[in-house]
Amino acid sequence: MSMRYLTAKLAQQIDEELMSSAGAFSIDQLMELAGLACAQALATVYNKDKHPRVLVCCGPGNQGGDGLVAARHLSLFGYEPTIYMPKPGSKDIYKRLTTQSDNMKIETIPPSADVEPLKKALASSDVILDAIFGFSFKGPVRAPFDSALKLITESRLPIVSVDIPSGWDVEGGKVLDEGLDPDVLISLTAPKEGVRAFQGRHFLGGRFVPKTLEDRFQLNIPAYPGFDQIVELPSAASQRL
Repeated sequence: MSMRYLTAKLAQQIDEELMSSAGAFSIDQLMELAGLACAQALATVYNKDKHPRVLVCCGPGNQGGDGLVAARHLSLFGYEPTIYMPKPGSKDIYKRLTTQSDNMKIETIPPSADVEPLKKALASSDVILDAIFGFSFKGPVRAPFDSALKLITESRLPIVSVDIPSGWDVEGGKVLDEGLDPDVLISLTAPKEGVRAFQGRHFLGGRFVPKTLEDRFQLNIPAYPGFDQIVELPSAASQRL
């Protein structure tokens, strides 16, 4: 059976189930596992010897939390991450993740309406981890994220997007010109409807879905190899051959 692609409503429902008595996970656990998977996906494609400098772009929601966790793990993997947060999250978990990054001596660009710090960071980076918008994103892209996405695209650096490329609709895909065009995508839990036609390298992460929920929602998750936190999925292009 083929793997199931999720609508926005179903993705939200599964997230809620994971953190209910059915899944019994805390948000901290899910972010830690998701962020670790994202870091492993980036490290799998972009070797630290050739792409050591990673600009981790984080939004104010759970997607940004995944990015902060990934930055910490990338630092432990030997990369040199820099965190860019145009609008930091206000929740306690976000603040704690930021403190953890500070304790790892990971540089964080202070929030500012000025785009010059982002331009400078892009000029000294080798690859971007896009953790700005999640599956709950609804357009249009507003400030300060509109100018950030534009500069990220213009940098022509390779991009690894978390769960859904920033600026994409979770079901409609890239319906806005502002949306990013990543080279790599790491879907979490299960891929979303909007990425069915994604052309780049596509990984599945989030090796935390209980069998009870996998069976209930008929996710048909492929087997993860060995102790890896990710499994590579066939590209949209290869599936048409």
